[in-house]
Amino acid sequence: MKKIGSEYVGNNRCVFTVWAPKKKSMVLHLVHPKEQKIEMTADKWGYFRVEVEDVGPGARYFFRPDDKEDYPDLASHYQPEGVHGPSEVVDHTTYQWNDKEWHGIPFKDLILYELHVGTFTNEGTFEAIIPFLDDLVDMGINALEIMPIAQFPGNRNWGYDGVYPYAVQSSYGGPEGLKKLVDACHQKGLAVILDVVYNHMGPEGNYFAQFAPYFTKQYCTPWGDAINYDSEWSDGVRDFFSNNPQHWFELYHIDGLRLDAIHTIYDVGAVHFWELMHHKVKALEQKMGRTLHLIAESDLNDPRVIKSPEMGGFGFTAQWLDDFHHASYVLLHPEGKDRYGDFGQMEQLAKAYTDGFVHSGEYVDFRKRQYGASSAGIPGDKFIVFNQNHDQIGNRVGGERLSMLVSFERLKMAAAAIMLSPYIPMLFMGEEYAADTPFFYFVSHSEKELIEAIRKGRKEEFSSFGWDAEPPDAQAEDTFVQSRLQWQKRSQGKYQTMLQWHKTLIQLRRTNPVLQNSSKVDLRVNLLDQSGFNLHRQSTDGQQHLFCLFNVSDEPIFYTFPQWASSWTKLLDSRESQWLETASEETQVLPNQVYRGQKIQLAPCSVAVFTYTNDLTS
Repeated sequence: MKKIGSEYVGNNRCVFTVWAPKKKSMVLHLVHPKEQKIEMTADKWGYFRVEVEDVGPGARYFFRPDDKEDYPDLASHYQPEGVHGPSEVVDHTTYQWNDKEWHGIPFKDLILYELHVGTFTNEGTFEAIIPFLDDLVDMGINALEIMPIAQFPGNRNWGYDGVYPYAVQSSYGGPEGLKKLVDACHQKGLAVILDVVYNHMGPEGNYFAQFAPYFTKQYCTPWGDAINYDSEWSDGVRDFFSNNPQHWFELYHIDGLRLDAIHTIYDVGAVHFWELMHHKVKALEQKMGRTLHLIAESDLNDPRVIKSPEMGGFGFTAQWLDDFHHASYVLLHPEGKDRYGDFGQMEQLAKAYTDGFVHSGEYVDFRKRQYGASSAGIPGDKFIVFNQNHDQIGNRVGGERLSMLVSFERLKMAAAAIMLSPYIPMLFMGEEYAADTPFFYFVSHSEKELIEAIRKGRKEEFSSFGWDAEPPDAQAEDTFVQSRLQWQKRSQGKYQTMLQWHKTLIQLRRTNPVLQNSSKVDLRVNLLDQSGFNLHRQSTDGQQHLFCLFNVSDEPIFYTFPQWASSWTKLLDSRESQWLETASEETQVLPNQVYRGQKIQLAPCSVAVFTYTNDLTS
């Protein structure tokens, strides 16, 4: 791999490399601790390089293309003065890791927890997260999925406006802070998945075009010109981004990456960019001796995303399953039909369980075309399901979480829906205790025109959805402050009840052999009209069975147990007293044991789980 940026090689010596194939000259401008201007030498591929003595960690520098203006290093590892300031040399050999015994977690066993560093704690830093890890582990979480931390403008941002893909956000604690967090996670048995963005760069501090043809007008994305992955001069672009995973995996011990909106990367070359990255990561796995994960966010409903390149796919470990969210959400919150007009039938949620993609070639009104392909038969551990994520919450005008939209009983059903599924479940921070703080979209740009453009754009976006209110000002600090978690609520009243509900579901998922079977061949869904459904799952050997009964309606419904099993034992009942929002509620508890042909009444908005084990002696 051709290394770019600054590489400290020891003994106060540093190698600087930058790709600028159309520039005639390049100057390294050192500005700290002493100023120097040093000419760099180009190779035939357009990489300018120079090795400098008497330059150690902490030295700050710019690059000056054609000896005109100073710009930060696009491959900077650290921007302590922000996106417009000088880049800093980092020595990655000095951190003493304590995770030598860490060998990762099988992907099928992950319970993901998406968090935003800036709003997870009041301090908004990597190190401030560490004291909360024990609580997450106690709940059963074993993997953090961290929203993007590549350097962005200011100190408030979701992270998708990052402009230095190799740099760690300075206000979060920089490289040292990230290493401490990952190290602590591994020591407590938590994997770390990092959200990265290779489909666009943010608008402020974006100096890519000053160095090389990183963008092309051949394709248009929601953020403007696409990144140049297949046109002239694209080799250097492909290397810049496809080498980025190694940076995170080797230097920061990250376990996996979540790739943002992969459908907005365009490449018609013989070897697609995602295939190139897949092969580089596989080679790195051999070198490091551990499994590395790549998770896709894709709007394609295309099973090729998760098929191997040898089968004509992109080679991702798994992808987010948005269709499951949409199908479940509209049934739990019927007003969601306004947002997801192509969903709302119980049959669609059944298909999400049995197949994966709900839209698999049918005409979809939202898209005004036939859309998607079938994912039936693809194992469940190739998909990640969720009831909430940063997009689903933050792109509502009021930043409302699901807890602010539906009842406590429906929240319990939502949690059970993903935890009892054959898919990899993911929670959004605070969801486990029904947090009722909003999660807004927020920024802290310094350019007035850009700030006004964002304000205008958000208003237009929400007006197109028919919202009758305006979104809060994304630039205002209060918008960011309101989005912080109130962690202390986890131990109070209904919040504690919901936390225990999640803990119980996760424990069941991690210990029950039926729920550890990710094959969808061993799964059936029987609808109870449009009122609910029975999710029937069995272990790989066919000996153990679970009936997961959901009543999604506001009226009681009846269910008759089949004749083929002698009796069923109840494992979980959302209407038992310990799971109620208030102790004074009236409740209708199901029997602990039911027999073949027995009819039971399912309470409104409830879920119950029964188990049956074949009698091998009969």
